[in-house]
Amino acid sequence: MSVPYKTMSIWGDAQVFRDRIESGWLGLGGLILRDVAGSGGLTSTKIFGSAAYHQMLGVAHLLSFGMNVGWANKRINTSNLKFPDQFDGKFFDSNLPTSVVLDQPNINYFDMQVGVNYAYFPTDKLYVNGGFSVWHLNSPRESFFKNDDPAAGADGRIAKRYNAFGNASIKLNDQVIINPMAYYSFTAKTSELVGGGNVQYNLSGDGESQLIGGLYYRSGDAVIPMVGYVWKSLKLMFTYDATTSSLDQYNHSRGAFEFALMQNGFYNEYNGDRRQSMCPSFKY
Repeated sequence: MSVPYKTMSIWGDAQVFRDRIESGWLGLGGLILRDVAGSGGLTSTKIFGSAAYHQMLGVAHLLSFGMNVGWANKRINTSNLKFPDQFDGKFFDSNLPTSVVLDQPNINYFDMQVGVNYAYFPTDKLYVNGGFSVWHLNSPRESFFKNDDPAAGADGRIAKRYNAFGNASIKLNDQVIINPMAYYSFTAKTSELVGGGNVQYNLSGDGESQLIGGLYYRSGDAVIPMVGYVWKSLKLMFTYDATTSSLDQYNHSRGAFEFALMQNGFYNEYNGDRRQSMCPSFKY
């Protein structure tokens, strides 16, 4: 791919009503995502709001249900596109007339996702959780053509995407926490399986400074090393998808990299309530 994907996003969430619901709380969040791909400048912009209800079941179990809804826009710069009937025998000439006409190169639609999550945390050294979600629950129509022909395989509706995941956080000692994970996703006739994990190493004794390293594998496609650093409430992460499949011959960079910067904060009013942070931590 001569012009690689470029994806940018910003997101955040927070607990609310934590002092009004006995053994439960509500999470609210938001996401803005922008993606630009290919020589045609295929641009996606998505704005989503999310809500999730969390209910403690006893002192070591948590059941959560969430959903997000929002607006999506896709557009493409048709002047950069070249079609088969613009081939003059030697080159593609965008000045030649074409029979391909995009009726609506700028489209908008509503999208919706739902999911459920279960977590188990019997001690302050172990946290295990898993969940299931469905994306594109409403099967929105996403097409640059007004009239698609389903009989010809041109159904403009986005197929539902089903996702299942599991992960854990295990504190081995005051210096090391390991975090294994795996997820499986499938939609239409396409699937993805990723597994691996990372290790947090306590650099400062009080957990305010940590080094993170990990390795993941996307089945049949890529090896993904990851490194990160934590300083107080800030976390900086870097991953690189090193392509191992035949796709690497089409990818000039032989993979893809990602940076993420996150800030975590907690409410002081909890005063020891386990809802503050149920995952194993170096902090006391």
